[in-house]
Amino acid sequence: MSDPLPVRVAWRSFPDVAIHATESAVKQHPLYAAAKAGDVQAAFALVDDTLSRNATDSLLTRLARVLNLRWLPVIAEEAFGVNRIPLAVAEALAARLGGTVDSAIGQSNTVGHTGASGWHRLAFPALFRGTVDERAHYVLVDDFVGQGGTLANLRGYVELNGGIVEAATTLTGQARSAVLRVSPGTLVALQSRHGTELENLWRSWFGYDLDALTESEARYLLRAENIDTIRVRLLAARRREDAGGAPADQG
Repeated sequence: MSDPLPVRVAWRSFPDVAIHATESAVKQHPLYAAAKAGDVQAAFALVDDTLSRNATDSLLTRLARVLNLRWLPVIAEEAFGVNRIPLAVAEALAARLGGTVDSAIGQSNTVGHTGASGWHRLAFPALFRGTVDERAHYVLVDDFVGQGGTLANLRGYVELNGGIVEAATTLTGQARSAVLRVSPGTLVALQSRHGTELENLWRSWFGYDLDALTESEARYLLRAENIDTIRVRLLAARRREDAGGAPADQG
């Protein structure tokens, strides 16, 4: 676990992710695969078909008084090319709600999260690099929210470099994943189940405390029988990556 570590900050009252469409509406769309693989025109057409008026209005309400607004898409390399969907969502929302799209910050590693297990997602956190404008207020934009780790890490990177993150939005994701901030009840249950040993492991391997987990990450860890299971699953995910594979979730 000697790779660079992600950075995270306290959740405070961070709002729920504004999710625009169901997974079926997005992932079964005929242009989804092309957009995911880097086709810009396909990405814009997909977004035009699936962007939600309700989610857009909720962002408008939250951001109405925000100055120097930046839409920050997750720019990441996928298995078949650079995923263009987050950029298309950011461009569409900037056109509708104002602000500018910021492409000065990008993902610095390739993590292979698409279709991967929860253990793989935990074992391989997204890392970021680029210039943060300390005067700017950012909205994070991605195509999908699952465990929420990518958004959590991007928020941490921006805020620890002086920016302010106001909100996050994704084209799709499960409704239960919209809540990023870990709840006090989930955190207490996790600490009760796995004790300080998990806290120490997490701080050592990933660089942050359990209260910086997302709600979905914490609930995923609660499924593990004990701390040894967590350690074994994370190490196994890394070994599978070294062997060239990242299989779908097996619990």
